[in-house]
Amino acid sequence: MSKAYFMGIDTGTNSSKGVLIDETGQVIAQASATHSLMNPAPGHYEHDAEKDWWGDLCLISKKLITDSGVDPADIKAVGTSALGADCLPVDENCRPLRKAILYGIDARAVDEMAQLTEMYGEEQIRKWYGRPLCSSDVMPKILWIKNKEPEVYAKTYKFITASTYLTAKLTGNYVVDKFLGLASFNPLYGPDWKPVEEYCAPICRPDQLAEIHEATDVVGYVTKEASLETGLAEGTPVLTGTDDSGAEAISVGVVSPGKMMIQIGSSIYMILGTSTLIDDERLWREEFIVPGLCDISAGTNTAGSLTKWYRDTLFPDALEKEKSGGADAYQSMMEGVAEIAPGSDGMITLPYWAGERTPINDPDAKGIVFGLTLSHTRAHLYRSALEGVAFSINQQLKLMEDHDVPIDQIFVTGGGTLNETWMQIIADVLGKQISSPLVNIGASFGDALMAASAIRYPGFETYDKMLDFIQPGRTYLPDMKNHEKYKEYQKLYDELYEANKELMHRVHRLSLG
Repeated sequence: MSKAYFMGIDTGTNSSKGVLIDETGQVIAQASATHSLMNPAPGHYEHDAEKDWWGDLCLISKKLITDSGVDPADIKAVGTSALGADCLPVDENCRPLRKAILYGIDARAVDEMAQLTEMYGEEQIRKWYGRPLCSSDVMPKILWIKNKEPEVYAKTYKFITASTYLTAKLTGNYVVDKFLGLASFNPLYGPDWKPVEEYCAPICRPDQLAEIHEATDVVGYVTKEASLETGLAEGTPVLTGTDDSGAEAISVGVVSPGKMMIQIGSSIYMILGTSTLIDDERLWREEFIVPGLCDISAGTNTAGSLTKWYRDTLFPDALEKEKSGGADAYQSMMEGVAEIAPGSDGMITLPYWAGERTPINDPDAKGIVFGLTLSHTRAHLYRSALEGVAFSINQQLKLMEDHDVPIDQIFVTGGGTLNETWMQIIADVLGKQISSPLVNIGASFGDALMAASAIRYPGFETYDKMLDFIQPGRTYLPDMKNHEKYKEYQKLYDELYEANKELMHRVHRLSLG
Protein backbone atom coordinates (compact mmCIF):
# COMPACT_ATOMS: atom_id res chain seq x y z
CA MET A 1 0.00 0.00 0.00
CA SER A 2 1.46 3.37 -1.01
CA LYS A 3 2.03 6.08 1.58
CA ALA A 4 0.05 9.30 1.64
CA TYR A 5 1.75 12.66 1.30
CA PHE A 6 0.54 16.22 1.72
CA MET A 7 1.94 19.39 0.16
CA GLY A 8 1.92 22.89 1.57
CA ILE A 9 3.08 26.00 -0.29
CA ASP A 10 3.18 29.52 1.11
CA THR A 11 3.84 32.78 -0.74
CA GLY A 12 5.31 35.61 1.32
CA THR A 13 6.54 39.15 0.84
CA ASN A 14 10.04 38.31 -0.40
CA SER A 15 9.94 34.55 -0.95
CA SER A 16 7.77 31.46 -1.28
CA LYS A 17 8.33 28.18 0.57
CA GLY A 18 7.00 24.67 0.18
CA VAL A 19 7.08 21.42 2.11
CA LEU A 20 6.01 17.84 1.55
CA ILE A 21 5.08 15.75 4.61
CA ASP A 22 3.91 12.20 5.09
CA GLU A 23 0.85 11.15 7.08
CA THR A 24 2.84 11.10 10.33
CA GLY A 25 3.89 14.74 9.90
CA GLN A 26 7.44 13.86 8.93
CA VAL A 27 9.04 16.40 6.58
CA ILE A 28 10.01 14.66 3.33
CA ALA A 29 11.21 17.63 1.25
CA GLN A 30 11.48 21.40 1.33
CA ALA A 31 11.91 24.02 -1.40
CA SER A 32 11.89 27.79 -1.74
CA ALA A 33 12.00 30.60 -4.30
CA THR A 34 12.65 34.32 -3.99
CA HIS A 35 10.89 37.24 -5.66
CA SER A 36 11.09 41.00 -5.56
CA LEU A 37 8.94 43.55 -3.75
CA MET A 38 8.06 46.49 -5.97
CA ASN A 39 7.75 49.98 -4.50
CA PRO A 40 6.68 52.14 -7.49
CA ALA A 41 5.65 55.14 -5.38
CA PRO A 42 5.71 56.20 -1.72
CA GLY A 43 3.34 53.94 0.20
CA HIS A 44 2.75 51.68 -2.82
CA TYR A 45 3.89 48.03 -2.58
CA GLU A 46 3.17 45.49 -5.30
CA HIS A 47 3.85 42.01 -6.65
CA ASP A 48 3.61 40.54 -10.12
CA ALA A 49 1.01 37.86 -9.31
CA GLU A 50 1.62 35.67 -12.33
CA LYS A 51 5.40 35.71 -12.01
CA ASP A 52 5.85 35.93 -8.24
CA TRP A 53 2.87 33.98 -6.90
CA TRP A 54 1.99 31.39 -9.55
CA GLY A 55 5.52 31.14 -10.92
CA ASP A 56 6.90 30.35 -7.46
CA LEU A 57 4.20 27.77 -6.78
CA CYS A 58 4.92 25.92 -10.02
CA LEU A 59 8.66 25.95 -9.43
CA ILE A 60 8.36 24.79 -5.81
CA SER A 61 5.80 22.08 -6.56
CA LYS A 62 7.98 20.55 -9.26
CA LYS A 63 11.08 20.72 -7.04
CA LEU A 64 9.33 19.04 -4.09
CA ILE A 65 8.19 16.18 -6.33
CA THR A 66 11.59 15.81 -8.00
CA ASP A 67 13.66 16.02 -4.83
CA SER A 68 11.43 13.64 -2.86
CA GLY A 69 10.94 11.09 -5.61
CA VAL A 70 7.30 10.83 -4.52
CA ASP A 71 4.75 9.72 -7.11
CA PRO A 72 2.45 12.73 -7.66
CA ALA A 73 -0.51 10.33 -7.42
CA ASP A 74 0.43 9.71 -3.78
CA ILE A 75 0.05 13.40 -2.90
CA LYS A 76 -3.45 13.33 -1.42
CA ALA A 77 -4.05 17.05 -0.97
CA VAL A 78 -2.46 20.47 -1.45
CA GLY A 79 -2.83 23.38 0.95
CA THR A 80 -1.72 26.91 0.11
CA SER A 81 -1.38 30.20 1.93
CA ALA A 82 -0.23 33.61 0.89
CA LEU A 83 0.43 37.09 2.17
CA GLY A 84 -2.88 38.73 2.86
CA ALA A 85 -5.00 40.49 2.30
CA ASP A 86 -4.06 41.84 -1.07
CA CYS A 87 -6.16 43.23 -3.87
CA LEU A 88 -5.72 41.75 -7.33
CA PRO A 89 -8.18 42.42 -10.16
CA VAL A 90 -8.32 39.58 -12.71
CA ASP A 91 -10.21 38.91 -15.93
CA GLU A 92 -12.39 35.88 -16.73
CA ASN A 93 -9.32 33.79 -17.48
CA CYS A 94 -7.73 34.66 -14.12
CA ARG A 95 -5.20 36.92 -15.81
CA PRO A 96 -4.07 39.84 -13.62
CA LEU A 97 -5.16 43.23 -14.94
CA ARG A 98 -2.50 45.09 -12.95
CA LYS A 99 0.18 44.38 -10.37
CA ALA A 100 -1.21 43.11 -7.07
CA ILE A 101 -1.74 45.76 -4.39
CA LEU A 102 -0.26 44.25 -1.25
CA TYR A 103 -1.56 43.92 2.29
CA GLY A 104 -1.20 46.48 5.10
CA ILE A 105 2.24 47.70 4.03
CA ASP A 106 0.54 49.33 1.01
CA ALA A 107 -0.95 52.59 2.24
CA ARG A 108 -2.10 54.16 -1.03
CA ALA A 109 -5.81 54.13 -0.18
CA VAL A 110 -5.73 56.85 2.52
CA ASP A 111 -8.19 59.06 0.61
CA GLU A 112 -10.51 56.09 0.09
CA MET A 113 -10.45 55.29 3.81
CA ALA A 114 -11.52 58.86 4.49
CA GLN A 115 -14.19 58.64 1.76
CA LEU A 116 -15.64 55.44 3.23
CA THR A 117 -15.53 56.79 6.78
CA GLU A 118 -17.44 59.88 5.66
CA MET A 119 -19.90 57.72 3.71
CA TYR A 120 -20.74 55.34 6.55
CA GLY A 121 -19.76 57.32 9.64
CA GLU A 122 -17.15 56.53 12.26
CA GLU A 123 -19.67 54.75 14.50
CA GLN A 124 -20.68 52.30 11.76
CA ILE A 125 -17.05 51.66 10.81
CA ARG A 126 -16.24 50.80 14.41
CA LYS A 127 -19.24 48.45 14.59
CA TRP A 128 -17.89 46.59 11.58
CA TYR A 129 -14.21 46.53 12.47
CA GLY A 130 -13.93 47.31 16.16
CA ARG A 131 -11.51 50.07 15.05
CA PRO A 132 -11.07 52.70 12.32
CA LEU A 133 -10.37 51.64 8.74
CA CYS A 134 -6.73 50.80 8.11
CA SER A 135 -4.36 49.88 5.30
CA SER A 136 -4.96 46.16 5.88
CA ASP A 137 -8.58 46.40 4.75
CA VAL A 138 -9.42 45.40 1.19
CA MET A 139 -12.52 47.54 0.68
CA PRO A 140 -10.52 50.82 0.39
CA LYS A 141 -8.07 49.12 -2.00
CA ILE A 142 -10.88 48.10 -4.36
CA LEU A 143 -12.29 51.62 -4.15
CA TRP A 144 -8.83 53.00 -4.98
CA ILE A 145 -8.86 51.03 -8.24
CA LYS A 146 -12.36 52.28 -8.96
CA ASN A 147 -11.33 55.89 -8.34
CA LYS A 148 -7.82 55.90 -9.81
CA GLU A 149 -7.87 53.19 -12.50
CA PRO A 150 -11.41 53.09 -13.93
CA GLU A 151 -10.26 51.26 -17.07
CA VAL A 152 -8.92 48.38 -14.92
CA TYR A 153 -12.02 48.46 -12.74
CA ALA A 154 -14.30 48.16 -15.79
CA LYS A 155 -12.51 45.01 -17.01
CA THR A 156 -12.40 43.23 -13.64
CA TYR A 157 -14.09 39.84 -13.35
CA LYS A 158 -13.03 39.24 -9.74
CA PHE A 159 -11.29 41.21 -7.01
CA ILE A 160 -9.24 38.61 -5.17
CA THR A 161 -6.42 38.13 -2.73
CA ALA A 162 -3.29 36.02 -3.17
CA SER A 163 -4.61 32.77 -1.66
CA THR A 164 -7.70 33.02 -3.87
CA TYR A 165 -5.51 33.52 -6.93
CA LEU A 166 -3.41 30.42 -6.23
CA THR A 167 -6.44 28.20 -5.66
CA ALA A 168 -8.11 29.60 -8.77
CA LYS A 169 -5.03 28.85 -10.85
CA LEU A 170 -4.95 25.30 -9.50
CA THR A 171 -8.67 24.52 -9.75
CA GLY A 172 -10.50 27.23 -11.69
CA ASN A 173 -12.60 28.05 -8.59
CA TYR A 174 -12.58 31.43 -6.82
CA VAL A 175 -12.73 30.93 -3.05
CA VAL A 176 -11.47 32.60 0.11
CA ASP A 177 -11.44 31.23 3.64
CA LYS A 178 -13.67 32.73 6.32
CA PHE A 179 -10.70 33.89 8.42
CA LEU A 180 -9.41 36.10 5.64
CA GLY A 181 -12.69 36.88 3.93
CA LEU A 182 -14.77 37.98 6.91
CA ALA A 183 -11.95 40.02 8.43
CA SER A 184 -10.12 41.67 5.55
CA PHE A 185 -13.08 42.08 3.17
CA ASN A 186 -15.37 43.29 5.95
CA PRO A 187 -18.20 44.40 5.57
CA LEU A 188 -18.61 43.14 2.00
CA TYR A 189 -19.57 39.70 3.31
CA GLY A 190 -22.33 39.12 5.85
CA PRO A 191 -22.51 36.69 8.79
CA ASP A 192 -23.93 34.08 6.39
CA TRP A 193 -20.66 34.34 4.38
CA LYS A 194 -22.55 35.77 1.39
CA PRO A 195 -21.79 39.16 -0.22
CA VAL A 196 -24.02 41.94 1.11
CA GLU A 197 -25.40 43.75 -1.92
CA GLU A 198 -26.08 46.97 -0.01
CA TYR A 199 -22.48 47.30 1.17
CA CYS A 200 -20.96 46.04 -2.07
CA ALA A 201 -22.88 48.55 -4.23
CA PRO A 202 -20.47 51.52 -3.84
CA ILE A 203 -17.44 49.23 -4.12
CA CYS A 204 -18.02 46.36 -6.55
CA ARG A 205 -20.63 43.85 -7.70
CA PRO A 206 -21.33 40.92 -5.34
CA ASP A 207 -20.42 38.48 -8.11
CA GLN A 208 -16.94 40.02 -8.29
CA LEU A 209 -16.09 38.50 -4.89
CA ALA A 210 -14.92 34.96 -4.18
CA GLU A 211 -17.03 32.38 -2.33
CA ILE A 212 -16.23 31.90 1.37
CA HIS A 213 -15.35 28.44 2.68
CA GLU A 214 -13.53 26.97 5.66
CA ALA A 215 -9.76 26.99 5.14
CA THR A 216 -9.64 23.18 5.21
CA ASP A 217 -12.53 22.58 2.79
CA VAL A 218 -11.60 20.74 -0.39
CA VAL A 219 -12.87 23.25 -2.95
CA GLY A 220 -11.59 21.80 -6.20
CA TYR A 221 -9.10 19.59 -7.94
CA VAL A 222 -5.95 20.24 -9.92
CA THR A 223 -6.90 20.87 -13.54
CA LYS A 224 -5.16 19.38 -16.54
CA GLU A 225 -3.53 22.72 -17.33
CA ALA A 226 -2.37 23.23 -13.74
CA SER A 227 -1.06 19.66 -13.66
CA LEU A 228 1.22 20.38 -16.60
CA GLU A 229 2.55 23.54 -14.96
CA THR A 230 3.00 22.22 -11.42
CA GLY A 231 3.80 18.51 -11.85
CA LEU A 232 0.90 17.61 -9.57
CA ALA A 233 -1.44 14.84 -10.64
CA GLU A 234 -4.61 15.98 -12.34
CA GLY A 235 -7.49 15.59 -9.89
CA THR A 236 -5.41 16.18 -6.73
CA PRO A 237 -7.67 17.73 -4.01
CA VAL A 238 -6.96 21.40 -3.25
CA LEU A 239 -7.94 23.23 -0.05
CA THR A 240 -9.41 26.73 0.14
CA GLY A 241 -6.16 28.02 1.57
CA THR A 242 -5.68 30.95 3.91
CA ASP A 243 -3.31 33.81 4.68
CA ASP A 244 0.30 33.17 5.62
CA SER A 245 0.04 34.33 9.21
CA GLY A 246 -2.94 32.12 9.92
CA ALA A 247 -1.18 29.11 8.42
CA GLU A 248 1.96 29.89 10.39
CA ALA A 249 -0.10 30.08 13.59
CA ILE A 250 -1.49 26.62 12.83
CA SER A 251 2.08 25.38 12.30
CA VAL A 252 2.88 26.19 15.95
CA GLY A 253 -0.35 24.94 17.48
CA VAL A 254 -2.59 28.00 17.82
CA VAL A 255 -5.67 25.82 18.05
CA SER A 256 -7.04 26.87 21.43
CA PRO A 257 -7.30 29.97 23.67
CA GLY A 258 -4.03 31.09 25.22
CA LYS A 259 -1.79 29.86 22.41
CA MET A 260 0.15 32.64 20.70
CA MET A 261 2.36 33.07 17.66
CA ILE A 262 4.74 35.95 16.97
CA GLN A 263 5.75 35.75 13.32
CA ILE A 264 9.03 37.56 12.68
CA GLY A 265 9.44 37.90 8.95
CA SER A 266 9.65 41.01 6.78
CA SER A 267 7.05 42.39 9.17
CA ILE A 268 5.64 41.21 12.49
CA TYR A 269 2.31 39.45 12.86
CA MET A 270 0.95 38.29 16.20
CA ILE A 271 -2.00 35.95 16.66
CA LEU A 272 -3.41 34.97 20.06
CA GLY A 273 -6.20 32.40 20.32
CA THR A 274 -9.20 33.66 22.32
CA SER A 275 -12.57 32.20 23.27
CA THR A 276 -14.54 35.29 22.16
CA LEU A 277 -14.22 38.30 19.87
CA ILE A 278 -12.53 41.20 21.66
CA ASP A 279 -12.98 44.77 20.45
CA ASP A 280 -10.04 47.15 20.73
CA GLU A 281 -9.63 49.70 17.95
CA ARG A 282 -5.86 49.55 18.36
CA LEU A 283 -5.81 45.84 17.46
CA TRP A 284 -7.65 43.40 15.20
CA ARG A 285 -9.96 40.50 15.94
CA GLU A 286 -11.42 37.72 13.79
CA GLU A 287 -13.00 34.31 13.84
CA PHE A 288 -9.93 32.13 13.44
CA ILE A 289 -9.28 29.22 11.08
CA VAL A 290 -10.10 26.60 13.72
CA PRO A 291 -13.91 26.35 14.08
CA GLY A 292 -15.11 27.86 17.35
CA LEU A 293 -11.84 29.72 18.01
CA CYS A 294 -11.45 33.50 17.80
CA ASP A 295 -8.26 35.51 17.88
CA ILE A 296 -6.88 38.91 18.68
CA SER A 297 -4.05 39.94 16.39
CA ALA A 298 -1.62 42.72 15.60
CA GLY A 299 0.75 43.57 12.79
CA THR A 300 3.74 45.85 12.32
CA ASN A 301 5.18 46.95 9.00
CA THR A 302 8.87 46.35 9.60
CA ALA A 303 11.03 43.66 11.17
CA GLY A 304 13.13 41.72 8.67
CA SER A 305 12.64 44.55 6.19
CA LEU A 306 14.22 46.87 8.77
CA THR A 307 17.23 44.60 9.35
CA LYS A 308 17.60 44.37 5.58
CA TRP A 309 17.64 48.19 5.36
CA TYR A 310 20.36 48.30 8.01
CA ARG A 311 22.34 45.67 6.13
CA ASP A 312 22.13 47.50 2.82
CA THR A 313 22.60 51.00 4.25
CA LEU A 314 24.92 50.77 7.25
CA PHE A 315 26.69 47.45 6.71
CA PRO A 316 27.60 47.35 2.99
CA ASP A 317 30.99 45.88 3.92
CA ALA A 318 29.29 42.89 5.56
CA LEU A 319 27.24 42.36 2.42
CA GLU A 320 30.33 42.55 0.22
CA LYS A 321 32.15 40.01 2.40
CA GLU A 322 29.19 37.65 2.08
CA LYS A 323 29.17 38.05 -1.70
CA SER A 324 32.88 37.24 -1.72
CA GLY A 325 32.31 33.96 0.10
CA GLY A 326 32.62 35.28 3.65
CA ALA A 327 30.28 35.00 6.59
CA ASP A 328 26.56 35.70 6.26
CA ALA A 329 26.05 39.48 6.39
CA TYR A 330 23.46 39.31 9.16
CA GLN A 331 25.84 37.24 11.24
CA SER A 332 28.60 39.81 10.72
CA MET A 333 26.23 42.61 11.71
CA MET A 334 25.82 41.04 15.16
CA GLU A 335 29.49 41.51 16.07
CA GLY A 336 29.56 43.41 19.35
CA VAL A 337 25.77 43.70 19.61
CA ALA A 338 25.37 41.16 22.44
CA GLU A 339 27.96 43.01 24.54
CA ILE A 340 26.01 46.29 24.48
CA ALA A 341 23.86 46.86 27.57
CA PRO A 342 20.04 46.71 27.37
CA GLY A 343 18.80 50.06 26.10
CA SER A 344 21.73 50.54 23.72
CA ASP A 345 23.34 53.07 26.06
CA GLY A 346 20.39 55.44 25.94
CA MET A 347 19.15 54.96 22.38
CA ILE A 348 15.56 54.11 21.35
CA THR A 349 14.37 53.33 17.84
CA LEU A 350 10.81 53.70 16.58
CA PRO A 351 10.81 51.18 13.69
CA TYR A 352 8.30 53.07 11.54
CA TRP A 353 10.37 53.00 8.34
CA ALA A 354 7.20 52.14 6.32
CA GLY A 355 4.51 53.78 8.42
CA GLU A 356 2.80 51.52 10.93
CA ARG A 357 -0.21 49.32 11.36
CA THR A 358 -1.20 48.39 14.91
CA PRO A 359 -1.42 49.87 17.41
CA ILE A 360 -1.13 53.39 15.95
CA ASN A 361 -2.75 52.78 12.53
CA ASP A 362 -0.71 55.55 10.91
CA PRO A 363 0.64 55.08 7.37
CA ASP A 364 2.42 58.45 7.62
CA ALA A 365 4.39 57.58 10.77
CA LYS A 366 8.15 57.92 10.41
CA GLY A 367 11.10 56.11 11.93
CA ILE A 368 13.00 57.74 14.77
CA VAL A 369 16.42 57.02 16.26
CA PHE A 370 16.29 58.85 19.59
CA GLY A 371 19.18 59.56 21.95
CA LEU A 372 22.14 59.48 19.55
CA THR A 373 25.51 60.61 20.93
CA LEU A 374 29.05 60.66 19.60
CA SER A 375 29.83 57.55 21.66
CA HIS A 376 27.31 55.43 19.79
CA THR A 377 28.48 53.04 17.06
CA ARG A 378 26.65 51.31 14.24
CA ALA A 379 26.46 48.26 16.53
CA HIS A 380 24.45 50.42 18.95
CA LEU A 381 22.23 51.54 16.09
CA TYR A 382 21.58 47.96 15.07
CA ARG A 383 20.90 46.72 18.59
CA SER A 384 18.53 49.64 19.12
CA ALA A 385 16.64 48.65 15.95
CA LEU A 386 16.28 45.07 17.22
CA GLU A 387 15.11 46.41 20.59
CA GLY A 388 12.67 48.75 18.86
CA VAL A 389 10.94 45.82 17.17
CA ALA A 390 10.83 44.06 20.56
CA PHE A 391 9.29 47.15 22.19
CA SER A 392 6.65 47.20 19.44
CA ILE A 393 5.79 43.55 20.12
CA ASN A 394 5.57 44.21 23.86
CA GLN A 395 3.46 47.33 23.38
CA GLN A 396 0.85 45.24 21.60
CA LEU A 397 1.09 42.27 23.92
CA LYS A 398 0.35 44.58 26.86
CA LEU A 399 -2.79 45.80 25.08
CA MET A 400 -3.93 42.21 24.67
CA GLU A 401 -3.31 41.51 28.36
CA ASP A 402 -5.40 44.58 29.26
CA HIS A 403 -8.40 42.49 28.16
CA ASP A 404 -7.54 39.73 30.67
CA VAL A 405 -6.77 37.33 27.85
CA PRO A 406 -4.66 34.40 29.06
CA ILE A 407 -1.33 33.80 27.33
CA ASP A 408 0.09 30.41 28.29
CA GLN A 409 2.39 29.66 25.35
CA ILE A 410 4.33 31.89 22.95
CA PHE A 411 5.99 30.52 19.84
CA VAL A 412 8.20 32.77 17.71
CA THR A 413 8.50 31.85 14.05
CA GLY A 414 10.02 33.14 10.83
CA GLY A 415 13.48 34.08 9.67
CA GLY A 416 14.08 36.36 12.64
CA THR A 417 14.34 33.33 14.94
CA LEU A 418 17.74 32.54 13.40
CA ASN A 419 19.10 35.53 15.34
CA GLU A 420 19.41 34.12 18.87
CA THR A 421 20.51 37.42 20.39
CA TRP A 422 17.38 39.09 18.98
CA MET A 423 15.19 36.34 20.42
CA GLN A 424 16.77 36.81 23.84
CA ILE A 425 16.16 40.57 23.58
CA ILE A 426 12.49 39.88 22.84
CA ALA A 427 12.20 37.48 25.79
CA ASP A 428 13.85 40.06 28.08
CA VAL A 429 11.65 42.94 26.88
CA LEU A 430 8.47 40.85 27.23
CA GLY A 431 9.55 39.29 30.50
CA LYS A 432 8.13 36.03 29.21
CA GLN A 433 9.40 32.68 28.01
CA ILE A 434 9.33 32.29 24.24
CA SER A 435 10.14 29.27 22.10
CA SER A 436 10.94 28.63 18.47
CA PRO A 437 9.32 25.46 17.07
CA LEU A 438 11.31 22.29 16.48
CA VAL A 439 9.99 22.27 12.91
CA ASN A 440 10.58 25.92 12.06
CA ILE A 441 9.45 25.86 8.45
CA GLY A 442 6.57 28.24 8.90
CA ALA A 443 3.31 28.71 7.05
CA SER A 444 3.91 26.02 4.43
CA PHE A 445 4.17 23.44 7.23
CA GLY A 446 0.84 24.70 8.56
CA ASP A 447 -0.60 24.37 5.03
CA ALA A 448 0.59 20.76 4.83
CA LEU A 449 -0.83 20.00 8.29
CA MET A 450 -4.19 21.45 7.23
CA ALA A 451 -4.09 19.39 4.04
CA ALA A 452 -3.53 16.27 6.13
CA SER A 453 -6.25 17.37 8.55
CA ALA A 454 -8.71 17.89 5.70
CA ILE A 455 -8.21 14.38 4.37
CA ARG A 456 -7.49 12.42 7.55
CA TYR A 457 -9.21 14.48 10.26
CA PRO A 458 -11.90 16.68 8.66
CA GLY A 459 -13.00 19.76 10.60
CA PHE A 460 -10.09 19.74 13.08
CA GLU A 461 -12.00 17.30 15.34
CA THR A 462 -8.81 15.39 16.05
CA TYR A 463 -6.30 18.09 15.22
CA ASP A 464 -4.79 17.58 18.65
CA LYS A 465 -3.15 14.44 17.21
CA MET A 466 -1.13 16.74 14.95
CA LEU A 467 0.19 18.64 17.97
CA ASP A 468 2.57 15.76 18.61
CA PHE A 469 4.59 17.20 15.73
CA ILE A 470 4.57 20.77 17.08
CA GLN A 471 7.23 20.80 19.78
CA PRO A 472 9.54 23.54 21.09
CA GLY A 473 12.98 23.70 19.51
CA ARG A 474 14.90 26.46 21.32
CA THR A 475 13.43 28.09 24.43
CA TYR A 476 14.48 31.54 25.67
CA LEU A 477 13.96 32.37 29.34
CA PRO A 478 13.80 36.08 30.21
CA ASP A 479 16.58 37.70 32.21
CA MET A 480 14.40 39.55 34.71
CA LYS A 481 17.16 42.03 35.59
CA ASN A 482 17.27 43.04 31.95
CA HIS A 483 13.46 43.10 31.89
CA GLU A 484 13.40 45.64 34.70
CA LYS A 485 15.84 47.86 32.77
CA TYR A 486 13.76 47.52 29.63
CA LYS A 487 10.58 48.60 31.46
CA GLU A 488 11.86 52.17 31.65
CA TYR A 489 12.87 52.18 27.99
CA GLN A 490 9.46 50.75 27.10
CA LYS A 491 7.79 53.72 28.77
CA LEU A 492 9.85 56.10 26.67
CA TYR A 493 9.13 54.07 23.53
CA ASP A 494 5.40 54.23 24.22
CA GLU A 495 5.56 58.03 24.57
CA LEU A 496 7.79 58.84 21.60
CA TYR A 497 5.15 58.44 18.90
CA GLU A 498 2.55 60.63 20.57
CA ALA A 499 5.17 63.27 21.29
CA ASN A 500 6.27 63.37 17.64
CA LYS A 501 3.15 62.42 15.70
CA GLU A 502 2.35 65.89 14.42
CA LEU A 503 5.96 66.48 13.39
CA MET A 504 5.95 63.18 11.52
CA HIS A 505 2.86 64.24 9.58
CA ARG A 506 4.36 67.63 8.80
CA VAL A 507 7.54 66.12 7.38
CA HIS A 508 5.44 63.62 5.43
CA ARG A 509 3.54 66.47 3.77
CA LEU A 510 6.82 68.20 2.97
CA SER A 511 8.19 65.00 1.40
CA LEU A 512 5.25 64.96 -1.01
CA GLY A 513 6.33 68.31 -2.37
